[in-house]
Amino acid sequence: MESLAKTSKAKPKVAQPGSGSGPVSLSGGGDDPYPSLSDYHDYEPQLEFDDTEVACATNAGTDAELEAELDLALALDTTVSDGTIEENFEAELGPLSLGLDLNDDLYRKARLSTEADYRDVAQHGIVDVVGDDTYGRKVIVVSACRLPSNKVLNHTKLLSYLMFTLNQYVEQDYSLVYFHYGLNSKNKPPLSWLWQAYRAFDRKYKKNLKALYLVHPTNFIRVVYNLFRPAISVKFGKKILYVNYLHELRNHLPMDQITIPEPVLEHDRTLVSKPLRLPTTPSVQFHTPLETQQFGVALQFIKEHNGGDPIAPVVRQCVEFLSQPDLLETEGLFRRSANVRLINQLQSQFNHAETVQLTDAHVAAVLIKSFLRELEEPLMTFDLHDEIVQVQALPRSERGMAVKSLVLEKLPEDNYVVLKYIIHFLGKVMDRSDLNKMTSANLAVVFGPNLIWHHNRQMSLAAIGPINTFTDYLLQNHHQLFIL
Repeated sequence: MESLAKTSKAKPKVAQPGSGSGPVSLSGGGDDPYPSLSDYHDYEPQLEFDDTEVACATNAGTDAELEAELDLALALDTTVSDGTIEENFEAELGPLSLGLDLNDDLYRKARLSTEADYRDVAQHGIVDVVGDDTYGRKVIVVSACRLPSNKVLNHTKLLSYLMFTLNQYVEQDYSLVYFHYGLNSKNKPPLSWLWQAYRAFDRKYKKNLKALYLVHPTNFIRVVYNLFRPAISVKFGKKILYVNYLHELRNHLPMDQITIPEPVLEHDRTLVSKPLRLPTTPSVQFHTPLETQQFGVALQFIKEHNGGDPIAPVVRQCVEFLSQPDLLETEGLFRRSANVRLINQLQSQFNHAETVQLTDAHVAAVLIKSFLRELEEPLMTFDLHDEIVQVQALPRSERGMAVKSLVLEKLPEDNYVVLKYIIHFLGKVMDRSDLNKMTSANLAVVFGPNLIWHHNRQMSLAAIGPINTFTDYLLQNHHQLFIL
């Protein structure tokens, strides 16, 4: 107990500007177990609650529970000496499993549930899915400030809800963003629940998680990390990235697609306004696009500068490259991410009409997704968003006609031409699903959010199912909807 109290009280070293310390590695290398996206570390900016809560119980009625949690933490701290257990660490910990049966009701409920089962949890907006990041990975956001009081929230159901949400994306690469500000003694889950959650998210969830961004970390996160560190594999630990300021995320995430809670924005403004803090990000400069621009412009712009063809050269080149039989059989095609620097370089080359030699299937796949995602307006248009989301609510006998009306009658002609070209290509991908594992349902999860989104760039969890179902219907019935 005494050693734990010392851990929670110890202030981290702060890298002062001009100290000569080099940039922190994003891969988590080096001696610092807390990699950050900035050189300036501060783990307790106006703590939401006093870290002494972890060392000794000060709130009435919590002593017994907290003591049990600390006993677990101390046991974890001595179970393994070097803290390098692989991701199947459950077998190593044995009796510390808290009695969580991997086949219990929690898992079955998460697998079999629907969005309607979690309306009482979803109404708080704790979890959001916000499209893809700059690496082509799905982004899931969790906001602590939206957690209601522990007296209101059922934490077991919250865990099941998180699993239900992640289950839709764990088969592809994805990133997780956690806004820590707003966690306090009234809504903070017990440490035992955090441990249970870490165990519940087994290798299936951790394997394709490529980055966990912890935004506005405090000493509480440091203490929790130290407690759980013996059970965290080195491989998973390198995926954790500490983010002190919101502007550090801009090179990795589409900030215009993320609805950041106002308390988090206000907290960030307070942090960056303090002395010795990094300056705020400069305002975005708008430039006239190049005539050969393909990424980040409207479909009409591409048509006008592409000889009247609305299909961008980058799309044609990537589709033709991927249409090679051996590449169509690439397992996980369109699920895997790619090196962001390479993608940015290739995008620039395409925008400048330079010759590009494609050599990697996953890179070409990410370029297609990036093109669709960066269009000024989604291929299915803003006007059709609400009708598309409502299709799933129609009787099954009416859904087919509704989809045909949307695609054949209401979708602009240029959009139809591009959609037809892409969907027919995806039909070839599905024909080899026995090898590439990309069925229509899997492709719908990947492409749905890149074809359809709301004008505010935010995708609610309630819209994900209908959008994926609509896209799946397009893929399964492409021969009838898009006649050659």
